[in-house]
Amino acid sequence: MDTLKNTICLFDVDGTVTPPRQRVTQEMEECLQWLKTKVAVGLVGGSDLSKISEQMSVSKQDITQRYDYVFSENGLVAHKFGKLVSKENIVHYMGEECLQSFINFALKAMSEIKLPCKRGTFVEFRSGLINVSPVGRSCSQLEREQFFEYDQKYGVREELVRMFQEKFADAGLCFVIGGQISIDVFPVGWDKRYCLNHLEAEGFTTIHFFGDKTEPGGNDYEIYNDIRTIGHSVTSPRETIQLLGQLFN
Repeated sequence: MDTLKNTICLFDVDGTVTPPRQRVTQEMEECLQWLKTKVAVGLVGGSDLSKISEQMSVSKQDITQRYDYVFSENGLVAHKFGKLVSKENIVHYMGEECLQSFINFALKAMSEIKLPCKRGTFVEFRSGLINVSPVGRSCSQLEREQFFEYDQKYGVREELVRMFQEKFADAGLCFVIGGQISIDVFPVGWDKRYCLNHLEAEGFTTIHFFGDKTEPGGNDYEIYNDIRTIGHSVTSPRETIQLLGQLFN
């Protein structure tokens, strides 16, 4: 089959092409490279480029060359064919006073939560968003999985989102649950749909999006339901591979 012109497959990373915060398998990597012979391929993740590169088992430079488009931090940092083409900064939007007010409130709220364990890096500042993690991003894989199970049962992140929404109702911010351990905080409109502006400008008329957090409140929800995309909800990289085989074989 020849490459389908004006078609791109856009993938969430964590939970869609890799297991949560783990490295891509050789099977998935081969599948994505096979797909590139048919359509354009892009990645869009909430993490920064370093974390996405780590999960995809390549350097930061290599990942932007291996895939046609790489949108890190929800697309606020955009690479096309190995070149940086756009970068936004949340500080410019929020201002230092609002930014510090939110960080102080988040740290205080998390300090009052009792969990099975807590580690380090509870607030991670990125170019396009703020990542908040009650358990701490430096937790081990086992501790990550334990927190996820605990959160599923007690709704720790859901309660934090409720508190953030109430306190910062007029700040123009979104609070969405991402991955297994964190909450992404960013200005309204700076969710993963942001990358669609780049793709529309490139002339893509068919945009397939694959993601695992497609339920309301998940960080794939908005782009999955956008009228500009054909959304595919998956539960694992294995399901992503199976679906691609059905769609493009």
